[in-house]
Amino acid sequence: MNIDYKKQPKSKVGLDYLGLKNTDQALWNLNPSELYEQAISNGEAQLTDKMVLQVQTGKYTGRSPKDKFLVEQPSINDDIDWGPVNQPISEEIFDNLHKKVVEYLDGKKLYVKDLFAGADPEYRLNVRVVSEAAYHGLFAHNMFINPSEEELKSHEPEFTVLAAPNFHADPEIDGTRSSTFILCNFEKKMILIGGTLYSGEVKKGIFAVMNYLLPKKNVMAMHCSANVDDNGNTTVFFGLSGTGKTTLSADASKTLIGDDEHGWSDNGVFNIEGGCYAKTINLSPEGEPEIYQTTQMPGTILENVVLDENRVPDFTDDSLTQNTRCAYPISFIPNSSETGRGGHPKNVVFLTADAFGVLPPISKLTPEQAMYHFISGYTAKVAGTERGVTEPQATFSACFGAPFLPLHATVYAELLADKIRKHDSNVWLVNTGWTGGMYGVGSRMKLSHTRKMLNEALEGNLDGVDFVTEPVFGLQIPTHIEGVPDKVLNPKETWKDKAAYDKKANELAKMFKDNFRKFAKQASEEILQAGPNI
Repeated sequence: MNIDYKKQPKSKVGLDYLGLKNTDQALWNLNPSELYEQAISNGEAQLTDKMVLQVQTGKYTGRSPKDKFLVEQPSINDDIDWGPVNQPISEEIFDNLHKKVVEYLDGKKLYVKDLFAGADPEYRLNVRVVSEAAYHGLFAHNMFINPSEEELKSHEPEFTVLAAPNFHADPEIDGTRSSTFILCNFEKKMILIGGTLYSGEVKKGIFAVMNYLLPKKNVMAMHCSANVDDNGNTTVFFGLSGTGKTTLSADASKTLIGDDEHGWSDNGVFNIEGGCYAKTINLSPEGEPEIYQTTQMPGTILENVVLDENRVPDFTDDSLTQNTRCAYPISFIPNSSETGRGGHPKNVVFLTADAFGVLPPISKLTPEQAMYHFISGYTAKVAGTERGVTEPQATFSACFGAPFLPLHATVYAELLADKIRKHDSNVWLVNTGWTGGMYGVGSRMKLSHTRKMLNEALEGNLDGVDFVTEPVFGLQIPTHIEGVPDKVLNPKETWKDKAAYDKKANELAKMFKDNFRKFAKQASEEILQAGPNI
């Protein structure tokens, strides 16, 4: 049976603006079933035992930040925080590569998806994703917001992702660092991707665009998850990968607004996405039942998850990468928001996985401490899993999302400060990392304890509790939380060797101080004083 894949809604705006002329093979706005069929017939994917799409992204199983560049242009040059994150590249290099990509893609089968970024219509961006990979089409369908058929009729792209994962640049000729490139051109409103199949480049590319556009409208762009309780109280969770941002926001007792990218406007919080992109390494039905269930549902994409001989996913297998992922529509989470919107946050939570075992499992921050820790964006990663390697590595990522911030960190920090003060939000620092010692000595914080502490804080049950001041970081620690051993609340008390704790706490405090030096000129004296007491 011949299936007509070209019956789907097609934008009145074709692909000429991209330079593509021979587009007879372009397939517009296919639905998930059609994209499934295309991905399998193209050899891009296979099915699991539960009819879930499994994709291996090949050489690149994560983002390629050193191959990501912003095109230098007079209209944006004064705005951008140029440096290792926002690397400049010339318009000439972009134009030459764009021409080569167009020549490569012209006449090929292409998958076009017209979508929205931003659940609040006042601040949404019309997005188009064009790729030679059907898998990218399904990923975009899952991760962005899908227009109605009526909205598709008038959809005109404001920003386009043009992806050619099988096209490779020649660094010596094309001026790139490697054969892979992710180039963002704000004047041409285009992200050009080549040499990598990893779909996170599509998602994070658009997020970086929103992080540039939204602050200009006085909207705080946030790398965070968000949920809302039955009383309408919204909470946002900031945190780097591995800190529990997705896990803790996917709470069965709350309505999930979104798990990764949000805006905070005068209207409240809104999801930038329409889906979730969760890590699956060591995923289990006991630990994260809501997320695990999505991996059993057709429509989800499993990225670089190893299948056994019966095509059952093995979430403990990291032979391809530690960065195994699942991408699914947010509606796959039973308690997800239908609108992707919530009120102004009553609580703001900063998550860190402190592998040094120094920071308290929960502490309350003053507004000045909130700015200090937001600008710092601290977490720690273990150095590796080889025998004998036990020393953790501190990681500081400004605003808990430095790789996606085109503007200077202080722009976002000041916006957040303004929102927190205006709406009287509580700010909590939560350590989901180690207790009783550093990595290799202590143990990971129990998820059940973290959930209990968070729930008590978010429900306002810590308002009348006594707090003590932790001496090195000046953090306010509750002395008692129902259902959690008192000893767990104060990290020093969990260490057998108290002198070793003091030494490690001072080491970490010095790392904070050293990292913050690059922000010292922009930070107020009050924020500087909110740092560690060494």
